[in-house]
Amino acid sequence: MNRAAVLGRPIGHSLSPVLHRAAHAALGLTDWTYEALDLGADELPVLLAGLDDEWRGFSVTMPCKQAAAAVADESDALPRLLGAANTLVRTPTGWRAENTDVTGVGMALQLAGVEQVDHAAVLGGGGTAAAAAVALASLGAQTVDVVVRDAERAAGVLHVLDALEVTGRVRLFADTPEVAAPVVVSTVPVDGQTTVAGLHWTAGQTVLDVLYAGWPTPLASAVQAAGGTPVHGIEVLFWQATVQVELITGRPAPIEAMRTALDAVLAR
Repeated sequence: MNRAAVLGRPIGHSLSPVLHRAAHAALGLTDWTYEALDLGADELPVLLAGLDDEWRGFSVTMPCKQAAAAVADESDALPRLLGAANTLVRTPTGWRAENTDVTGVGMALQLAGVEQVDHAAVLGGGGTAAAAAVALASLGAQTVDVVVRDAERAAGVLHVLDALEVTGRVRLFADTPEVAAPVVVSTVPVDGQTTVAGLHWTAGQTVLDVLYAGWPTPLASAVQAAGGTPVHGIEVLFWQATVQVELITGRPAPIEAMRTALDAVLAR
């Protein structure tokens, strides 16, 4: 038996089991299971210490991403830079931290037609915001505005941007009636949707909202009403999951089967 799971709190809304179970079925991995485990950050080290070798890997969501990077026995360069991991993979010597969020954000933007950008913005200052900053830098961004409620919240994202030699500028929501960048990634949680939806949006902007539950989100609706292009956060989930499948199982992700399973759930 080989076991994997998604970790986080709350976790009941997660669609990761749909994607990973579909991948296992398509790959013929009949001895694999994939669960959803409700877990807080402080509980993660205890969980990992008590697991046997049946456990092969984890998808990690909030609020456990920083804890996952900290507790890992080894770490890929990206989680070290971000201070956050969304994937843990079993190795002969322990657990390796990986981060596939950057791939998810980058693919979502590219499929929405963003091939290159010079000036971009990130709303929010957590681990996903830092991953978004890396994705934007990979698309050529030279300046990234980091819009947050509290300037201290931007420290992690600014550190990442500085390491990438990208200019980071902090903006406060209270002092920012509009986000002028042509490409924007919002990592703001559900309870901040009123704030981001209330900003002034304009035609021609591409705005990725990493939230995927309750689509269209208030932000997505506001962007569309202004003539902009909202990008569904489900694309981030999908593409980061395809990389997770490959990391955890060691097999190429069956993209078509995973997409079909996801589409079926969304249709319901």
